Order: sequence, then structure tokens, then C-alpha cells
Amino acid sequence: MPVSIINSFASWVLKQRIHQIELFLKYPNEVQEELLHNLLTSSENTVIGRKYDFASINSYQTFAERVPIATYEELQPLIERTRQGEQGVIWETPIKWFAKSSGTTNAKSKFIPVSSEALEDCHYKGSKDLLCLYLNNNEDSELFLGKSLRLGGSSQIYENNNTFFGDLSAILIENMPIWAEFSSTPSSKTSLMSEWETKIAAIINETKNENVTSFAGVPSWMLVLMNKVLEDTGKGNLLELWPNLEVYFHGGVSFSPYKEQYKKILPSKDFKYYEIYNASEGFFAIQDLNNSSDLLLMLDYGIFYEFIPMDTFDTPNQKVIRLADVELNKNYAIVITTNSGLWRYLIGDTVRFTSLNPYRIRVTGRTKHHINVFGEELMVENTDQAIAKACQVTETEVVDYTVAPIFMQDKEKGAHEWMIEFKKKPADVGLFQKVLDETLQTLNSDYEAKRYNNMTLNPLVINVARENLFYDWLKERDKLGGQHKIPRLSNQRDYLEQLKEMCAVKS
Repeated sequence: MPVSIINSFASWVLKQRIHQIELFLKYPNEVQEELLHNLLTSSENTVIGRKYDFASINSYQTFAERVPIATYEELQPLIERTRQGEQGVIWETPIKWFAKSSGTTNAKSKFIPVSSEALEDCHYKGSKDLLCLYLNNNEDSELFLGKSLRLGGSSQIYENNNTFFGDLSAILIENMPIWAEFSSTPSSKTSLMSEWETKIAAIINETKNENVTSFAGVPSWMLVLMNKVLEDTGKGNLLELWPNLEVYFHGGVSFSPYKEQYKKILPSKDFKYYEIYNASEGFFAIQDLNNSSDLLLMLDYGIFYEFIPMDTFDTPNQKVIRLADVELNKNYAIVITTNSGLWRYLIGDTVRFTSLNPYRIRVTGRTKHHINVFGEELMVENTDQAIAKACQVTETEVVDYTVAPIFMQDKEKGAHEWMIEFKKKPADVGLFQKVLDETLQTLNSDYEAKRYNNMTLNPLVINVARENLFYDWLKERDKLGGQHKIPRLSNQRDYLEQLKEMCAVKS
């Protein structure tokens, strides 16, 4: 079949989905209410369903009163029973796949259940919708005339008691539909290589002669790969190697600190960037407009959403609200109930709504990745934007960063201490520091109040990291590549002290 016909057919199929998306855009709260009812009904006879008597729950109010909010640790005993082969515990149909995730704050591995329904109706549906929305906004796209370069996790699949676990990306590749495999590069074998540095070399060797029209992956790790591609091929930018490149689908960490670096290696005003919000637990939101930073919350993926206002989070007055009750521009922790048997699960991410019709969000950080030692409520969204501004003003480039508090001692005031690794260092670190601090004050009124006349917080402190410090820190912990990320903000000094020690030893 000619490639042009394949391209036209794929576009036609994907665009049929637009009509279903329009349905939940028109009736968002009704779609969510029906979804919750279906999840409860289908799981009445599971262990957890009998425990909370799902059969008698006929309203959201009863659901919220009866089923508690749960962390992974609280659901772990039921998940572990499922992982050991017992079925009908948390979900109606057999679950044999588990996405292994250690996250960024916990060395203990998490095994997130991934049902067949979640694979098909959430993860793969989300991937198709991403293409659907992109094609709907770019009708002259020739995306399917080439291949998508994917950069996923670095782990193979392991078997235990007839269940299987590994990185989510490995699970998705293992179960990938034929159409997705046909349009992707590198091969599954290369994608699932476990040793990061060997894998990078193999990806470059396999993809540099392909007609790559898009690429997908976490911005920080994708940037490492793309720079290695340019180094290996001797090209000045990626468009010299892949002239038909048209879009980068990214997610996992904020794009703000890396945007200018991508513009340099993709020097075209027509090149598109599309953000996604997904995790081991599910596929949640997609950028649905060109040149936008807002993500459309996808409401028919088998996920029921609830939200905890961050000003009440983990307090005796904690509130939990459903989608219909959210407000604009407030930070919320997300609670999800899913078609993989996660019931009122606290995923650990925070978002704020930028639109209520339709529901659009921006990811602002993690419930554990913010600094509130002095009442400053500093979020990752604030620091990412401030870093981007400081880089722009001082013409510098940042590889990665982390921030921790300097605690008050005796009569000394507190402060924030940064460790920043620069790809291109500022000529004047003092100016970078000044712009960073002032930008944070414009972005966050609580931080501004604490910084006023150095009343509570002294000016921030910057440590300039040695080259490859963050890479070496992740490598030492066997966390190179894929989904692994540097913890940007912390209320403790553990990460910062480890990095300072590594910096001192090898400097």
C-alpha cells in the first residue's frame, strides 16, 4: 500500500475520535459521574468492592464518605496479593501487568497495576488521541510519511507468579499494536535495552538513516540523546539530519528550562511542541491546541478524578472535591480512581486549572516536591519558570537543578539553596541569582512576602555544579534514562547534601 494512502487512512481513522471528545467537552461532569458508577458496578464482587459495599453506593457523596483516600503504601497489601497471582482483589478482570516505579522520592519500588482495560482504553487511547488532536490542528501534517523516534525506559520485563513487571514504557512496547510498531523507531529490541549508554549508541545507529518526522520522550533525557545524535553525525542541527521533522511530543518534566536549547537544535518557527501528561497510573491530559501550555483533561479513559486544595492538603481540615467544584488558578493534589483498581489513589502530582470550559490544566509539581518550610509555598512550576527567565536574560543554558531550604539557626534567617548545573554558564552568576530571585517574587506572592526586606528569607544561594553532576548522581543510583527525574524541590536537605558531597569529591 503506498505510504500516502496509509497516511490518509490513518488520519481519517484518528479524526473519527474527535466526535467522542466533543461529547465529554459538552457534558464533562455527567461523563465523570457515569464513569464512577460503571467503575463501582463492575467491581462490586472484588475484595475491595465487598469491603466497602460498592453495590450499595449510589452517589458520589456516599463514595467519598465510605472509601478512604489512599497512598500507595495503604493500597500496597491488596496490590501485592494481585501481584502474587490472586485475582478479583482490586479489579474485576485479571491483572497480570505491573509498572515498576521507584519515583523520585522513594527508593522502595512501587508496582502499579495495569489492567487490559487500562492498556487499551487509557494508555493506547491516550496515544491515539494525542495524534488525533495534533492532526486535527495541523491538517497538512505528513506525520505518517515517516517514523516517530521514541525514548522510553531502560528496563526489560520480568515474570513473577505468572505476572509481569517492568517500566511502563516496556509494558507498552511489549503490548504495542501493530500500527504503532510500524510507525515507530528504534525497534522494540533496542528500545528495551537496559544499559543506558549502550542503548543510546544503538538508538543513534538505528535511527540516523530513518525518515524521522516526530519524536517523543522526557525533555531532559531526549536532549541528551539529541545532542549525542548531533555529535555523532556532525550535523549543525536536527533538521539537517531529519528534514521532515515536524513535532516533539514531550512530558514527564516541565519543558520551560529546556525550551531555548531545543529551539537551537530545531531552528524552525514551524516546528511544533505538544505536551502530554501521563504516568504509570494512567494517561491524564493532552495539549489540544497549537502553541499552548494548557492540557485538556481527558475524561473518558476509565479514570474518575477528585482534587484536594493544596492549602488544606495533609491537614486536619483537608478537603476533597470532585471535578465540578474546582476553581481556576488554585493548586490541587490529584486523586484518581481507575480501571486498574486504584481506588481514591493519591498520585502525588499537583495541578491548577487554567480553564473550566473545557477543563484544562497545567502540572505544577509534586505533593512532596515543594518547599514550604517558611510558609512560602514554592512550587516546581514557579522555579521552572524563574530558571527559564534567568537563562533568557543572562543568555545561559541549564542542564538541571535542585533546591533545598537553609534552616534557621540561632538568629540566622532561612534561605533557599540551589544546586544548578549549567551547559552554558552565566558570565555573571550574581546577575543570574538576582534575576532568579526577583522572578520568583513576581510569580509567587508568598515567597515575595517572606523575601520582603529579608524579613524571613535571605537572598537565595547558588552552587554551580560541576559538569555531569546530576548524570553521575542518577547513574550511581541506577536511574539513568527513561522516566527518572531529578527531584527539583524538597523540604529536606538530603538530595542537596548528597550532590554537594559528590561535587566536592570529583571537583
